[in-house]
Amino acid sequence: MKNFRFYYIPLILFVSACSPKPYQEAAKIQKDKVEDIKEEIAINIAPVLTDSLGNSIPTAFIPTVNFSYRKPNFVIIHYTAQDSLAQTIRTFTLERTQVSAHYVISRNGEVVQMLNDDLRAWHAGLSKWGNNTDMNSCSVGIELDNNGNEPFSETQMNSLLILLAKLKAEYNIPTANFIGHGDVAPRRKPDPGILFPWKTLADHGFGLWYELPTLAPPADFDVENALRRIGYDTGDLSAAILAFKRHFVKLDLNPVMTDWDKCVLFNLYKKY
Repeated sequence: MKNFRFYYIPLILFVSACSPKPYQEAAKIQKDKVEDIKEEIAINIAPVLTDSLGNSIPTAFIPTVNFSYRKPNFVIIHYTAQDSLAQTIRTFTLERTQVSAHYVISRNGEVVQMLNDDLRAWHAGLSKWGNNTDMNSCSVGIELDNNGNEPFSETQMNSLLILLAKLKAEYNIPTANFIGHGDVAPRRKPDPGILFPWKTLADHGFGLWYELPTLAPPADFDVENALRRIGYDTGDLSAAILAFKRHFVKLDLNPVMTDWDKCVLFNLYKKY
């Protein structure tokens, strides 16, 4: 994964604008759901509140003129664990699957946008990062067409880097907030997996990486506290260790921290 070429690829497709026939029904369903959301937002009703004795508390709705769309603050990267772009798109255009993402990037670099960035896709599921317990509500989800057992192509990675640069600039997303599905859901998910080139992303400003450690951590170094400080949910410490090692170490995938693992973690800990 080196010598990435940054060039413009006019491949971002908007389903509602240029949907092929098989997805016209999905486009209609999405449009109807957006209209439902707009109607809900337009109903400005003051809350009904009562005290502990059941007495009504006076309330009112007075509209403010200072507001905007909610903007994403994280990007979460996945692999599709499916065999083709078409298979993934079909999965995301069936209501019964209850899963989605904002973008899907094919093996050949084609970028398909499936939902506006300002809307909440269902890609992270039960997840946590730091104090954020609903990652769907604060993130953009990007799915990479990959079955989980194959390298990511240079063309696919090039498109991903271009898309990440756009998202980072548009929403001012912090460098540390480019993470993987396995990071935010360590008990359930491994993606984008050990073959994903996180260091390449970090070299371009998307996610943090470590320098070659020169000092061992102190004898009282608290692994659990350090993982939690980075963002990992340590409710299941073994799962958090595995997620950390998949992302940063990629070797010896056992839920036990070696001396090297602790050196890497200590180096990253000091960045937060």
